[in-house]
Amino acid sequence: MLQQTQVATVIPYYNKWLRRFPEFASVARASQNDVLHAWQGLGYYNRARNLHAASKIVQDRHRGIFPGDIAAICKLPGVGRYTANAVATFAFHQPVPIVETNTARLLARLFDMRAPIDSAMGREKLWNNAAKLVPRRHAARFNSALVDLGALVCLPDKPKCNVCPVKKFCRAKNPEALPIKKSKSRTKRLIERHALVVSNGKILLEQSSARWRGMWILPRLETESTTDQAVHTSIFPFTHHQVKLVVCYGQAPKKLPPNQRWFKSIGRVAMPSPHRRAVQTLFNNLQVRDYRSLPSTRCRTLV
Repeated sequence: MLQQTQVATVIPYYNKWLRRFPEFASVARASQNDVLHAWQGLGYYNRARNLHAASKIVQDRHRGIFPGDIAAICKLPGVGRYTANAVATFAFHQPVPIVETNTARLLARLFDMRAPIDSAMGREKLWNNAAKLVPRRHAARFNSALVDLGALVCLPDKPKCNVCPVKKFCRAKNPEALPIKKSKSRTKRLIERHALVVSNGKILLEQSSARWRGMWILPRLETESTTDQAVHTSIFPFTHHQVKLVVCYGQAPKKLPPNQRWFKSIGRVAMPSPHRRAVQTLFNNLQVRDYRSLPSTRCRTLV
């Protein structure tokens, strides 16, 4: 959960997750819909799909016990170098380095790195420098201290160099100018058009095979649709692009596509937050009690 998500955001989701899935067996037994539903709101849903797949492997191949060997950890879906080393050092007290956002910034300044830290060469230098520092004993405490030092003292803006406990080892002459990163690509702006389709007290949803693979979304509309009939718009960001969600009312298709289904309720359905919020907003704004009360006016043809 902490991959690409801040601690303050994660904590309530983490506690709720452990109450629902206290061990690997419970995750492995769950359907993908249930796992995605428990994850919704955290974004980057491929993490949930990987966790689901990894839980099945741990349960089937490792008898429900997470492996302590880094090579075995790395074979699990969704586990990269940082996650594998973090688990190895914090759970199994192995003397291995970790490089994440805070330690990357700290290491770049300590060693006055001039290579962009998001380049292949820069990333390798970070890992090599981190490996030079990690002690053979108490590695977990040391790595935790590095993370805290980066998060609390070696800040991105206005680092607190005057109180830094390792300032005499720091080679950076201008810490605020580090780390160096490659120039960012321009944010792409996309428009995605969907329909709110209701009939006989049910709502029509479509199972996504793209960005939100396995989750249920409002049915897609033709790309050439205009926004004149829009009854809901919202904007949500991704790492490299920004999406404008446009929703209008639609009619039920004469023949239901295989990836679409009618639902009496969306309470237990795994839906990405932008689509769930769109339904709830329309529902609340119209002050209706059930889908049967929603209008069903003509809209563009469904894809």
